[in-house]
Amino acid sequence: MNKDRPEPLDFFIWTVEDVGLWLEQVNLGSYRRIFMENGVNGEYLEGMSMFTTEQILRFIRQCHMKWGDFITLCKELRRIKVACLKGEQRVRRPWWAPPCFSIVFTKAAKRNRQARVVSLKLEA
Repeated sequence: MNKDRPEPLDFFIWTVEDVGLWLEQVNLGSYRRIFMENGVNGEYLEGMSMFTTEQILRFIRQCHMKWGDFITLCKELRRIKVACLKGEQRVRRPWWAPPCFSIVFTKAAKRNRQARVVSLKLEA
């Protein structure tokens, strides 16, 4: 993964460090340290769409977030998901997969992308 900028399509496999880089990009860098301390990675961010109100409040308290910043976080996550839904992000092999798995991973990632953003179709 490019350490200067994590790939949006792959946000659900972002490491804690990738999430920190992304927070800087969306002007939420002040939360980078607390997200790292709490182990917030891409999989966690992906799961936030299924959070109950109680879980959202717990996350906000745990990360000492302002409501406006939490809303910004959610809007940016939604922007990434919409870009995935529209197919605006290119699918690529992750850094850890051997080159011989490129075709297999690309097909699986496309199916996974469609599955992960199906909730956006229902909301829209």
